[in-house]
Amino acid sequence: MTTITIVLLLLYLAAGVSYGFFFAQRSQMVGRLATLSLTAAALIHTFAVGMRTVEVGQLPFVGTSAVISAFVWLLAVAYLYTEVTTDERAMGVFIVPLLVVLQAISALSDGAIEPTPILNSHWFALHVVSLLFAYAAFALACVVGITYVLLFRELKSKQLGFFAARLPSLHVIDAMNGRAVGVGWLFLTVGLAVGTVWLFQLQPDTADPHVRAMSFFDPKISVVLLSWLVYSFEIYARSVIGWSGKRAAWLSALGFSIVLLNLVPIGYFLTDSHNF
Repeated sequence: MTTITIVLLLLYLAAGVSYGFFFAQRSQMVGRLATLSLTAAALIHTFAVGMRTVEVGQLPFVGTSAVISAFVWLLAVAYLYTEVTTDERAMGVFIVPLLVVLQAISALSDGAIEPTPILNSHWFALHVVSLLFAYAAFALACVVGITYVLLFRELKSKQLGFFAARLPSLHVIDAMNGRAVGVGWLFLTVGLAVGTVWLFQLQPDTADPHVRAMSFFDPKISVVLLSWLVYSFEIYARSVIGWSGKRAAWLSALGFSIVLLNLVPIGYFLTDSHNF
């Protein structure tokens, strides 16, 4: 691991611990320390991505480790934006531990992969960035959905306490979930459409084995299409059938479970087309 990778992991870990203490104690000083730690991690992560981009001449999102690290970066930035706009830090205790785990996975398997010339394409950059934004939004939706279920169960038991004192209202949480899923679905759709166009441009003229392996039967592609179907159904169910609240929360959790499956085990072990 490089020095900057270790520093990043330590900062994310410090932020995770701070958000845990803030959630338990509701100390504003600890809350500010948590936000400051996460902000420092996001800024250094941005610097690292920028330096790597300058070094290789394109976005450094090649290889599963790099993609996971980029996902951590975007999710950190997205959460900080949400925290600033809503003035609510309670969700950090659920978001930041995920950042720590994924950044640790990326760091432990860190191995810089030089991008091949075939990836030096605006289509490729737009495809990857769109999917990463989608995954970050889905992660927020999943965490928001989990907090909805926790608060709903506490309110249903009529024993108000830990979560009721720390989380926004059910209505606010459900609205946050709906917005996050909508934004994520939009970016996911754009990413899939751009990837399809890029693939059709490449396949007739390339002998690259990774590109040749890209088809519906590749797990990386079929599983991301499955996640698109799950989130499409969630949007349909929310707007047409009236499935909001707890049902929408469980669908968000299911969808993000599929995303994580695609991002980590499939990305590392089961794909022949998306590991270059």
